[in-house]
Amino acid sequence: MPGEVIDRPNPEPKPSHVPDQVLSLSVDVKKQTLPEDANAALKEFRRAACYIAAAMIFLRDNVLLERDLTFDDVKPRLLGHWGTCPGLILVYSHLNYLIQKHNMDMIYVVGPGHGAPAILASLWLEGSMGKFYPEFSRNKQGLHNLITKFSVTGGPPSHINAETPGAIHEGGELGYALGVSFGAVMDKPDLVVACIVGDGEAETGPTATAWHGYKYIDPAESGAVLPIIHVNGFKISERTIYGCMDDKELTALFTGYGYQPRFVKDLEDIDADLGNSLEWALSEIRRIQQAARSGKPIMKPQWPVLILRTPKGWSGPKKVDGKFIEGSFHSHQVPLMKAKTDPGQLRDLQTWLQSYGPHDLFQEDGTPVKHILDIIPSPEEKKMGQLKDTYDPYVGITVPNWMQLGVEKGTEESSMKQCGKLMDKAFQANPHSLRIFSPDELESNKLSAVFEHTNRNFQWDQFSNARGGRVIEILSEHCCQGFMQGYTLTGRTALFPSYESFLGIIHTMMVQYAKFGKMANETTWRKPIGSLNYIETSTWTRQEHNGFSHQNPSFIGAVLNLKPTAARVYLPPDANCFLSTLAHCLRSKNYVNLMVGSKQPSAVFLSPKEAEAHCRAGASIWEFTSTDKGLNPDVVLVGIGAELTFEVVKAAELLREMVPELRVRVVNVTDLMVLGTEGTHPHALTDDDFDSLFTSDRAVHFNYHGYATELKGLLFARSSVHRITVEGYREEGSTTTPFDMVLANHVSRYHVMEYALRGAAKINERVRVRLVPLLAELKHRIRKTSDYILKEGKDPEGTYELGMINGSGGGGVMYEG
Repeated sequence: MPGEVIDRPNPEPKPSHVPDQVLSLSVDVKKQTLPEDANAALKEFRRAACYIAAAMIFLRDNVLLERDLTFDDVKPRLLGHWGTCPGLILVYSHLNYLIQKHNMDMIYVVGPGHGAPAILASLWLEGSMGKFYPEFSRNKQGLHNLITKFSVTGGPPSHINAETPGAIHEGGELGYALGVSFGAVMDKPDLVVACIVGDGEAETGPTATAWHGYKYIDPAESGAVLPIIHVNGFKISERTIYGCMDDKELTALFTGYGYQPRFVKDLEDIDADLGNSLEWALSEIRRIQQAARSGKPIMKPQWPVLILRTPKGWSGPKKVDGKFIEGSFHSHQVPLMKAKTDPGQLRDLQTWLQSYGPHDLFQEDGTPVKHILDIIPSPEEKKMGQLKDTYDPYVGITVPNWMQLGVEKGTEESSMKQCGKLMDKAFQANPHSLRIFSPDELESNKLSAVFEHTNRNFQWDQFSNARGGRVIEILSEHCCQGFMQGYTLTGRTALFPSYESFLGIIHTMMVQYAKFGKMANETTWRKPIGSLNYIETSTWTRQEHNGFSHQNPSFIGAVLNLKPTAARVYLPPDANCFLSTLAHCLRSKNYVNLMVGSKQPSAVFLSPKEAEAHCRAGASIWEFTSTDKGLNPDVVLVGIGAELTFEVVKAAELLREMVPELRVRVVNVTDLMVLGTEGTHPHALTDDDFDSLFTSDRAVHFNYHGYATELKGLLFARSSVHRITVEGYREEGSTTTPFDMVLANHVSRYHVMEYALRGAAKINERVRVRLVPLLAELKHRIRKTSDYILKEGKDPEGTYELGMINGSGGGGVMYEG
């Protein structure tokens, strides 16, 4: 009947209309039987790991079944995901064997991150859990601790995370494993990343685009990713798309992507099938790499991909209460949910666990039998849980002296043009440990100076192929983020510049990464790594050729919500400050750095030395545009963001002409985190320092680049917050002139002047008596300026002229209407 879930074991996909010739494009190599000792060791490793994984989900005691199970032996809360575990363990065992045979460096990236029991069990067997966590040593007590503490308070979580040895990928949100894997192998020519992509994860947009990641891998300079698609047919409660595609359809799909697909599905002799397939895949990888490294690269090489078909929940219960478990979605999480209270399910649990023969797999002291240990890689550092690339990889970079690129104070310059020049020098100094990952925006963002001594890296383009380019441009923000994560987590440094409005696309990816970083910092064995570095430009204030869709500064709030140990948000007001900030961020470790700035030429307020001091402080009083160097102000005006700061400086200049009796202090904030309440962030100003900038009793107005609510949240607990007003982006915009944008969002010089007059009138009698006519004059100027822009299609002449940067006083142009 319509809408009914058909409860049946994993059916074969129906035949496809795809021609038989397509199937011949997949690789079908005759299987050779594995050596007898290896065959036995692989099977015993899997039995032991599957036993441990299943026991981790259920048992709180009696972990080696030394007596019959009782209800007291079962955990009160059954948490975990069994369905994917047998497949993950199968692959882990064979990767061990491959590493041992070829003495190679390999990372195992697991897309189905909820299969943590499989990975933790395998890590325990190889001794990696014991290396990093003595309480999980490879003995009877260590095994008891691992099984009984899994997914309980204080124990390993049910998802792979930074506490998992060998992991470089947060196993929470799906879709990112493949992109991370490609980033990890860049500039690491000897590294192979085996990436398991679950058929559920394969349905996500980020994964769909990441299949093209190998087109950005130069086999002469980088390692290789071996994708292994685990097709077990089911998600939590539904069939998967790939699970409903037959071999012909999948062959057509991956051949079209440019891969050589090979199917692994012989359940009668899965070890020979998978073992031979991995050997073939490695030989293809080496063939492609050898050609590239001998100076005769293969244009558009077909990299291998394995498609592994095994039943979901393989080797688990076949049926429970009349429902199919193995080979159906019922095995996805906990197959025996009533094992704590139902005698029949408790018996089923004991039968299931005993089917692995634990007494034949573990010696009396709890250590695995020798056969299992025989296929585990040696030396220690070759084990997938102990490869240094995964936990202590940082190589650092040489950051050029940015002051050599400093711009003369009082001129105009594009911050992005200068940053492009700094990155050009940085690429020359760090040819193998620094990259840019960006959507197709570098030229429009005025960063093209990066191409003075490097190229784009796109292997499918004859003009970019095999030229060692440091820049990868792909229009998938998800791929840029995934590449950057993998590249950074394996020790290198990267930069992600983007249009401001579209960084929000990878908001949750960034958050997942930050969660990984938080937990990594809380371990004792993971070492610091480079920061994630974002540049937001093409901002909402200067969208000359784009419209409302391109106006969205919300990524600032996404970073603000991170843990204070990670979050860093910078809004440098000019080119010199941006150079100083970028140099700092490239050197920093363990942060998520967001830099927001203008690509258009804008005023340079500070000399290089002044910029360095200002950025070091995070905020300072700008004496050159304040009244009497900022002493005894009636009101404090604060600019945060390049264009917003310009409007504040212009407002102060015009106020000096219009209301000379008004005393103004101008403050610029370049490090947003200094505004947080004392003690909430490492950069937060003390209350005394806050008052030294903003006074303790005067009206303060913030002209802020982002959403006003973000800033209000930072300032909420400061004393006398009632005296503070904030204007920011109001979600108003269109394709219009720059000044019309600031008018529409109430952050123009005229709106700043209005706040200044209202605030100063509370304590300055001479301002108060003129307040009403002054405000009327401002409203008149706003209306006349808007009318002019609507009629002429441009901003009034002199809108962006300043006369105060070099201390020359007034003289700026104010539109008279």
